[in-house]
Formats: sequence, structure tokens, C-alpha cells
Amino acid sequence: MSVRLLDLLDLINLYHYRQQVIVLDSARLLTRGSLMGLPSMLSYLNPRREVATAISMQKGAVLIGQVTHSNASQHANLAFLAPEESSPTMQASLLDFLSVQAGEWGCQSLLAEVDECSPVFKALRQSGFSMYAWQRVWKLNDLAEPNSAILWNETVDSDLISIQNLYNLIVPAMLQPMEPLPHHAAGLIFRQEGEIQAYISLKYGPVGIWAQPFIHPDAACLPEWMTAIQTSIPNRRNRPVYVCVRSYQAWLESILEELSASAGERQAVMVRHLAVRKFVEEALPANKVEPAWAKPATPLTRIKPGDAE
Repeated sequence: MSVRLLDLLDLINLYHYRQQVIVLDSARLLTRGSLMGLPSMLSYLNPRREVATAISMQKGAVLIGQVTHSNASQHANLAFLAPEESSPTMQASLLDFLSVQAGEWGCQSLLAEVDECSPVFKALRQSGFSMYAWQRVWKLNDLAEPNSAILWNETVDSDLISIQNLYNLIVPAMLQPMEPLPHHAAGLIFRQEGEIQAYISLKYGPVGIWAQPFIHPDAACLPEWMTAIQTSIPNRRNRPVYVCVRSYQAWLESILEELSASAGERQAVMVRHLAVRKFVEEALPANKVEPAWAKPATPLTRIKPGDAE
């Protein structure tokens, strides 16, 4: 069995399995469309981009997978595997190969999103992935008239600290290594009594917009808030809006259901750690203690008779 990076001669295999893709990065699919289309594959062959597409072959069987990395991110994402049916040995070898590619980029972890009923879920578990959260993607429908009194504002640089404080209140500390603090204020905010009560992170693509909400648990969040998102997103151009709800904000699902939003399948959000954090003991130099007699004495001043008066 051989595992190697994809080359131009393998494009025929991409075409053959284009309808048998297991998507492991929902945001990339919903914002960019098909992950195995010819235009996408040709752009992935660009060596300047941190995108690695690999192929595993064994006795005529083929398995293709891809890992991607965004600039300045501590983690990489599995994009897809294809075809749907493959041997556990090929799956393990390909996932190990892609993990090595992510490690060479300096990534500390590799993330994947997979339907809980998918056969790939078991393959990921056996390859060292563990589930740390679940998510469901909701598609907003243009059914209700937005309330003009509800106003989301575009973020500015001065909002970053408030957004990070809100993030720390919502995302559990154990999950923050996989979901790091936002370092750029890019998206929408909602203020209530002068305080930021909600932040929507936005990712744009040619076929859709991905919205990741962070809403304060004590905020009086009304369904009208979510309805107003579509009209508040700048440069939307009638693209569909997908709202990703993670398990630590599961209470938002009831609001989206009231709005007749279309719910996707529940997905497991999984991580494979590529680096181990170690604490190194370092001996600190002891302060040199000098005996009292070694310290210079305070000089005595003789008092003259005239000074005492």
C-alpha cells in the first residue's frame, strides 16, 4: 500500500469519486461548494497554499483525503475523504499521512466534523481523534419580516477586547485550545445598554455565508435577533446564511426552530492532538544570603555639644 500527495495524473480518480465524498469541514463546503470539483482541485495543487491532498492505493482500491490550514491558525482541518467505502487499513494510513502534513505546517491539532452516524466516525476514533463537542448547522430561511428596531452593527477594531471577554464567558476553558480567541474583530455585534451581548463571526464564500454565534447566556435573546441577521450582513448578495450552533450554546436551537430554519444532521466535532504540552522544571538561582556582619555598618556621626541644643 502506498500513500502520497496528489498529482495531475490522479485527476481522473477525483472525477470518478466526486459523488462519493464524505465532507469533514462543513464551513468549507457550504461557503465554497463542491470540494472535489476540477477548479477546486487545480487551485489545491498550488504549492504556495497550505492544502495537502493525498491518495492511498492498495490492490486497485483508492482512497483520497485532504487537509487544509489557514494562516496563523494553531490547527488544521480535514476537508474530506472519498470514496465513502474503504478499508480500515487504508483509512488509518491516509489519516496518519495527512496528520504528518499538518504537523509539518506547525499545527498543534487536526480537526474534523463528521455525522455521528457516519462510518468514518469509527475510523477517526481508531486513528486517535476524540470528540470534544457536537454541532448542528441551521440554514436561515427568508420567511419572516425582520424587525427594523433590531440592529446588528459591523465590528470595529476597538470591539476586540469586549468580543474576547464575551468569548471567554461562553466557550468552556477546556475547549479553548481547539477554538482559540478571535484575534480580529470581523463580523457583527449586538449591543444592549452599551454592552456587547452578542457577536457573530462571519466567513464568506461564493455560494454561502457561515455564521458562528457567541451570545451571552444572560442576554434577553429574542427570535427577532436571529431574523435580523440576514438583513444586517454586509455584502450578502442573496447568498444563503448558515448558522453553526455548538453544544455549549445548544439553547439557540429552540430559537432557530421557531424561525422555521432548516436543521442539518448533528455532527461530532473531533480533534487529534499533534503536539503534547510538557512542563519543564527549571532550577531558579538561589539568592545569595550574606551574614549580618558582612554588611557594611551604618557610619556613626558624632554629635557636637552645640548640635544638641
